[in-house]
Amino acid sequence: MADIKTFYLPDLGEGLPDATIVEWHVKEGDTIKLDAPLVSMETAKAVVDVPSPYTGKVTKLHGAAGDVIDTGAALADFEPDPNAKQRAEAESTGHHHGPKKAAAAEAKKVTASDEGGEIEANNSKADREDEGTVVGAMVSGSHVHVEQASSVGGVKAVPAVRALAKKLKVDITRVRGTGADGVVTMQDVKNAASNGSTALGAAPARAVPASAGRHLAPELPQPEPTRTAVSLAGKPVRTAPPSVQASGQPEQLKGVRRNMARVMAEAHANVVPTTLVDDADLHAWIGKQDITARLIRAIVAACKAVPALNAWFDGKNLTRTLHPHVDIGIAVDTEDGLFVPALRNADVLDGAGIRAGIKRLRTQVEDRTIPSSELSGYTISLSNFGMFAGRYATPVVVPPCVAIIGAGKLSHDVVAVMGGIEVHRRMPISLTFDHRAATGGEAARFLKALLDDLSLPN
Repeated sequence: MADIKTFYLPDLGEGLPDATIVEWHVKEGDTIKLDAPLVSMETAKAVVDVPSPYTGKVTKLHGAAGDVIDTGAALADFEPDPNAKQRAEAESTGHHHGPKKAAAAEAKKVTASDEGGEIEANNSKADREDEGTVVGAMVSGSHVHVEQASSVGGVKAVPAVRALAKKLKVDITRVRGTGADGVVTMQDVKNAASNGSTALGAAPARAVPASAGRHLAPELPQPEPTRTAVSLAGKPVRTAPPSVQASGQPEQLKGVRRNMARVMAEAHANVVPTTLVDDADLHAWIGKQDITARLIRAIVAACKAVPALNAWFDGKNLTRTLHPHVDIGIAVDTEDGLFVPALRNADVLDGAGIRAGIKRLRTQVEDRTIPSSELSGYTISLSNFGMFAGRYATPVVVPPCVAIIGAGKLSHDVVAVMGGIEVHRRMPISLTFDHRAATGGEAARFLKALLDDLSLPN
């Protein structure tokens, strides 16, 4: 009888609870060599190629493209080649393999309900240690969520494939999917990029009408039915409740957006947030200046003036850690969800260094090549949401951080001055802090130090 080995999904980085299958590099029945690419997996942080742990035949694949596999769950079965060199049992594969759960242990299973939210199958009391995440703590398990690639714009593809299409400048809406149920795979995008037929901005092929060449009267366009609040008789239309009819289809969150949902819910449950708002007066600025670099410098100045907000807080043990350095987590919005890469040692960077560091982090986020180590460990965070819209906000503090700064949209406001009024350019600033770890006075002094630095000419 053949010796079948089961390969379980390893921890792909810092306690990540699950990963989404992007693309298998083998099929059931294929022969594969040790350390050859087995599967591409999308985590909350990056797309990772998982190598084969054996030389031999692949007998079973536990999932298809788009499925979410929990860390520690079965990923693939192998029939190792007895004549080939195999990896020693204790030899590292490059990824952390957590201890396999006992068969009798009951795992906590969470499923989606029809009304949204979660239904817990049982109440497992096993606590897991926070091992670091994109923007906070996450949990791990062994349950396999069978899902399909999300359909956006009529195209089925996982976020990593969409990111690759964007990077290669491929119009994914014109790529023919060869995966199951027409899912667009990584290889489909690569093939489209190589032949250049689906480049962004290229003119689509013109469809030939079925009646071409026939001497028939032209077909008149049919008016589309319109929705109105009254019937043809002039009476109000009775509407059905949302639970009776729905035009959209629910889909499981994956990757970065899945992690964001977990982290935001945990932050909301554990932090005692308080927000202060004020306006930074930029009237004294001389010439054109880098707004983001000035914001970073002002945050550094405030952290030096009031170190209590450049800190981590452990709510379980009621301990606080003040940091002598300033690592700023900068929120980056993407189609796949929220990333918060860390600008390290911001307190020793000049304006050019700050701009170069932000540009590097943004490029790595967009290409999904940013190391997982750059997505955690920041001491305070910044959300520059004003580049899109909005003046004030209540940004979310994610543990263990104590504070987050939000910068709103610049405006020209009428300001009262001695002897009259003037129009000044101002920037709305919002500061949310965890009131368990800092006092209102400390937060107010921090905000004042930040505003004072932003008001300087240079």
